[in-house]
Amino acid sequence: MLFAAAPAAETPSHTGGFLLLIDGTAGLLTVAALGIALLLFLIIKVRLQPFVALLAVSIAVGLAAGLSVTELFGTVQKSDAVSLIESGMGGILGHIAIIIGLGTMLGAILEVSGGAEALSARLLTLFGERRAPLAMGVTGVIFGIPVFFDVGIFVLAPIVYAAAKRSGKSILLYCMPLLAGLSMTHAFLPPHPGPVAAAGLLEVDLGWVILMGVVCGIPAVLAAWAYAAWIGHRVFVPVPQDMVEAAEEAKAAVAAEQRALADPTGKGDSGGTGGAAGAGGGEGGSGAAEAPVSVGTVLAIIGTPLLLILCATFSSIAFDPSTGRSVVEFFGHPFVALTIALLLAYYLLGLRRGWSRKSLETVSTASLKPVGNILLVVGAGGVFGAVLKGSGVAQALADAFDSAGLPVIVLAWLISVVLRVAQGSATVAIVTTAGIVSPLLADGDYSQAHLALVIMAISAGSIFASHVNDGGFWMVAKYFGISERDTLKSWTVLETVLSVVGFVVAGLLSLVI
Repeated sequence: MLFAAAPAAETPSHTGGFLLLIDGTAGLLTVAALGIALLLFLIIKVRLQPFVALLAVSIAVGLAAGLSVTELFGTVQKSDAVSLIESGMGGILGHIAIIIGLGTMLGAILEVSGGAEALSARLLTLFGERRAPLAMGVTGVIFGIPVFFDVGIFVLAPIVYAAAKRSGKSILLYCMPLLAGLSMTHAFLPPHPGPVAAAGLLEVDLGWVILMGVVCGIPAVLAAWAYAAWIGHRVFVPVPQDMVEAAEEAKAAVAAEQRALADPTGKGDSGGTGGAAGAGGGEGGSGAAEAPVSVGTVLAIIGTPLLLILCATFSSIAFDPSTGRSVVEFFGHPFVALTIALLLAYYLLGLRRGWSRKSLETVSTASLKPVGNILLVVGAGGVFGAVLKGSGVAQALADAFDSAGLPVIVLAWLISVVLRVAQGSATVAIVTTAGIVSPLLADGDYSQAHLALVIMAISAGSIFASHVNDGGFWMVAKYFGISERDTLKSWTVLETVLSVVGFVVAGLLSLVI
């Protein structure tokens, strides 16, 4: 189903703020336009933190659309009044905070244990020297599922340096396939914040998001790999020696620290523990070297939550209500599935290899520090969506978009693209777009699969044309020693290829789903 059902025009229920100057739907559309313009101005020009900008704009839009202070904030005394800000923040975070937290800790254990290096080494051996770029791309896809984009770059960059240095070819030939894999999983697959947040805002089961993410993401990343091979043979960028030296120094420093922790007296003959968090052995630990990480173990840990969630999703379709189906749905709930995967990682990559419980706690706690900003931005996006809906602005936007005659999935992608290019943050683009398109979907008879495709369109738009206002642009340029001009030729175009192909696949599937 491509088109949103046209709701009957209704008189806005609020008549304060701008509506005193411009009455009716025209006033609400004016509020929406000014609100989005203000959001972009605060983020781009004022450089206001996106969480603060989203919260401020939500309040401004609510007041301009005629919402009362009680509707926005509730009351000091106990009453039946529901605060749009509290319900918007709590509604979305209640769904995604646990998923993002568990996924982040899982990724940290895989990272620190050496799982990424083991996986990359095995793939490089399997594919051979000639197909090393493809091996880097597959590494990016697999390792990108449980870890954030920037963490993946940090962990896997030294492997890219080594492969490019050994071959003597342009580093673009090796880093671009890796980045395509990391970016695709970050945009299209849970437990990453973008698709999880959109699923919460549009009330879509994560199993469908995973399935459609794979279906749309694989063609997109294949197209991006093809472009990476093309640009890698035409633009030569040498390996940045300063980054190679820094990586070697960091490894030496970590190894020295591990030896010191394993043998505080300096008299032992232990050669270190080999894992950043496993040093010292912990309670009763002997300081012996860790066993190498098994690639099969890494794949099993990453695949377990995805398989459980998918099984739960399809059990609700294929089977009648029963005890067996309830058991499958229990273990396939994202909260339970990710908890199981994390516990598996704790044991298989930690305790069984000599880590102490304190080391596990340290790695897990440290991994959650960067998550706060993500959760606040996503929560503020939920507030923005709640205010748009509660004030009537969202319905006015729905009416306007519906009269434009474009399919909802096209509108979702276009809005996300505009917000992404204008302000740079993929997360802000996703949560803002989801809040805008939600009312277009509310009155339509859309299946969960179709809604998941709309999320894919939003996610695809959120990675379009990464350029100088995106932190990822500078991370790629500086980590791999690429000039700004060559980064625009390679990384920016690569992201655009991922976005366009992912959207095209989602759009074509929406014709039949």
